[in-house]
Amino acid sequence: MTLVALLALSGCTGSSPTPAPITATTAPAATAAPTSSTSAPAPTLAPAGSASDNLPYFAQVVATVAAGSTPVSGRAYIDALVQAGFDKAAMQVTQDESTIGNPAESIEFSVRWGDQCLVGQVGPSIGTPVSTVLPGLSSGDCLIGQTRPIDW
Repeated sequence: MTLVALLALSGCTGSSPTPAPITATTAPAATAAPTSSTSAPAPTLAPAGSASDNLPYFAQVVATVAAGSTPVSGRAYIDALVQAGFDKAAMQVTQDESTIGNPAESIEFSVRWGDQCLVGQVGPSIGTPVSTVLPGLSSGDCLIGQTRPIDW
């Protein structure tokens, strides 16, 4: 901008001043794309962290499974969360089918984390997968209602 202003002013005075040299502190006219060194690191499991600390990682696992070939399979989410390092013994999952055998409109799954729960919900009635932190139930569970055994 300084260079443009100097050129504009030179037209008014009739003389041709030498433009000021551009120094390293001068900002470029266009913003450069961010480099990988400025990108946020990928989320990871934080065993000593809170449920909120682990929500980005949980959500990443959920989104990956939802984008795969079995987006409404409770087992797929449980297996992926176990592979990601979450405790299988702290998990719950709802049925993949309704009581009359139709595919579920949505399924929920959870991981108990201290006194809180990481909860995911996916399915055709949901749209984009949902991942959130909710308070744990006094029973020690996360999900209300009947869940299926995680016996695999």
